Formats: sequence, structure tokens, C-alpha cells
Amino acid sequence: MPYKELDMVYVSTMSEKQLARYLEEWNRLRNAVYVTYPYARIAGTTINDINAHLGNASKKQRKEYIKTREKELRTQFTDPLENLSVYQGKILMKLINRQTGNNCYDIIKEYKNGITARLYQTVAFFFSSSLKQDWDLNDKTDRQIENIVKEIDGSWYNNPYKPGIPAPTK
Repeated sequence: MPYKELDMVYVSTMSEKQLARYLEEWNRLRNAVYVTYPYARIAGTTINDINAHLGNASKKQRKEYIKTREKELRTQFTDPLENLSVYQGKILMKLINRQTGNNCYDIIKEYKNGITARLYQTVAFFFSSSLKQDWDLNDKTDRQIENIVKEIDGSWYNNPYKPGIPAPTK
């Protein structure tokens, strides 16, 4: 039996221009989350791993371990992260806050020092951003990001049928 799929239909109280603008903003946000979410997941697991490893470590051991992990991360992520736009960087900072429970300023201050954190905060200020962004689901953008993250998790990370994962047995 032949069938044909029709184009998506939007029912909205917004005017055509407002709806087009909203969809443009939504697609921009969705694209930024899709690009940055894998990095935020890696950052979250890395920070949790560092915290677990440094539980009882001395100050010297702590400093050495953080330096080795930073060197690994720099070699792995310097090129891809340098190619992010400012907007994607803002979204990445929000996602890192979501994954770790700490804002980027606190993370930098804990692992580097307060002066470095302040320097990075100043640079972020010149790009109309802040390292101290909080994750708040009462904020419209954060709710949208959360919905996109759930979409990504459901379709990729928690999908047992993705390539390379054996199908579940009954």
C-alpha cells in the first residue's frame, strides 16, 4: 500500500516571522548542544575520576596527578575545542555545570588557582559570557538544553541498537 509523508505542520499563536525566528534559535541551540555534549560528558567523567583518585592524596601528589591529566586532555581536545564558536563555548560551560554540579570558575579555581580562574573569567567577560553560569531548570534555555540532552541520551548513549553494541537478548 503506497503512502507519502507530509511536511511537518506547526500550529502556533506566533506570527510567521516570530515562529521562523524561534525555530532558528532552537536549531542553533540544538546544534550547539549536539556539538558540545560529548565534550561535557568527558569533562564530567574526568573530573569525577580526578576527585575519586585525589581523595587522600598529598598536595604534591595532587599537583602531579592534575598536571598529567591536564597534559592528556590538552593533547586530546585542544584542536576541537579551539574550533568552537563563542556561543558553543557558553553552552559547553552550562553542560559542564550540569554534568559536574560545579561551575567552570570553581573547577578552575580548585584545580589550578584563583588567579588563573579570575584571568579566565575576565576573558569570558570580554566575550559577553561568564564562567560562573549556574545550571537552573527554571531558566528557559536550560530547560531546552535539558530536553535536547535527553533526546541525545535516548537516541545515542542509552540506545542498545546503535552500531557496535550487541542487540539485547530476550
